[in-house]
Amino acid sequence: MLPSNPYCDLHIHVGASVAPHIMWSIAHQQGFKLPVNNYWEFVDLITAKPGKVKSLDEYLAILHEWTEKIQSSPAALERAVYEIIGKEYRSSRVEKIELRFNPMKRNQEGKRDLDHIIHAALRGMDRVILEYQVEAGLILCLAREFPVEVNEIILEKAIKYRDRGVVGIDLAGTETNAIELTDSVTKYAALFQTARDAGLGTTVHTGETTATSGEGVIAVMKHLKPDRIGHGVRAAYNEDATKMLADTGTVLEICPTSNLNTRAVRHLEEFKYILGTFQDAGVLFTINTDGTYLCETNIQREYSLMTDSGILDHEAAERARMLAFEASFIP
Repeated sequence: MLPSNPYCDLHIHVGASVAPHIMWSIAHQQGFKLPVNNYWEFVDLITAKPGKVKSLDEYLAILHEWTEKIQSSPAALERAVYEIIGKEYRSSRVEKIELRFNPMKRNQEGKRDLDHIIHAALRGMDRVILEYQVEAGLILCLAREFPVEVNEIILEKAIKYRDRGVVGIDLAGTETNAIELTDSVTKYAALFQTARDAGLGTTVHTGETTATSGEGVIAVMKHLKPDRIGHGVRAAYNEDATKMLADTGTVLEICPTSNLNTRAVRHLEEFKYILGTFQDAGVLFTINTDGTYLCETNIQREYSLMTDSGILDHEAAERARMLAFEASFIP
């Protein structure tokens, strides 16, 4: 049955959201050597099931070791983008979607041309927009583990394709401690200013590990000044971070199932505290998937998880749903 309301997903990774049977097909089409011969073992290999993943690093390892590598060709990426957007529209009526990926993690360490990779993603997006009349945009991810010079190249490509469907940049990667967080974000301040000057939206992964309690959010907001923050749940444990989010109107991209799977949030009761704290402080947040197939979820399930468990009432859920459309980087 068609959902009664349209949805907008602001935080969804290409590497985590392609159906396993499509990934299986892409791998075989490319002659990709897999460690398993059985399809069901392959499904288990690329899924972050509860109990299997115990941290964000283990969650990211699935992306880096398997899904991103399988998608590392223009043909593979074009099909991946096409399949994700079409499936999310058909299954959950996602009428606006911002897909994010790191093109440098799809070019086989320089063996593939970066422009061909980005063009392929744009072709897949163009095809599915034409078929379903949805609104879509791409966010190019910078990586904390990359040298600044490499991330500068990704930013240059984002600006280059700004008028073709690239709507923003992201900074992704695992956070460790407060000192390293500050060091890692200060060197990207100029890049984020350049992105803003070029008319790109900006978002940053932060506050999604228990290693910090909002310090990452504070450092990111102070030095990078993003429009939105990916996850940010640990800011609920830091009054200064919470106040800064509320005062600046920075929008959080909350991804419930993902945060539960990576242990950023221990259980639903803790999520109730976190989102309750944000609501009381006036912090703006949206609900998103992060990775539909990696997390075995979709946008409808994410909202249902929050409302059925009493974490959000229907009014708060509706505010989050509408805010996602308003906070989108898509013109």
